[in-house]
Amino acid sequence: MALLPPVQTPLNQHSLAALELWLHELGAKKSKEDLCIWTLLMPNWSAEIKIEQDELKVTWEQNGKSSSCSFPYGLSRQDVQIAITEGP
Repeated sequence: MALLPPVQTPLNQHSLAALELWLHELGAKKSKEDLCIWTLLMPNWSAEIKIEQDELKVTWEQNGKSSSCSFPYGLSRQDVQIAITEGP
């Protein structure tokens, strides 16, 4: 099982297993159809998190509206986690 690096560590210094563990710990669920896509369900919104080659792409859905943002892997896990969990 992968261990997570310190929260200040950029995402590009995480193994794929560590990224997946982090997303799992956030409460996201991995898609069975596309293993690069994770879904995070919150009480008032949801987010689709896609592990892409050069960035992490997040699309939030709330009340039928969507917004998205891409996070370069050079950002720290802490910064990306704060942005994701703030929601749309």
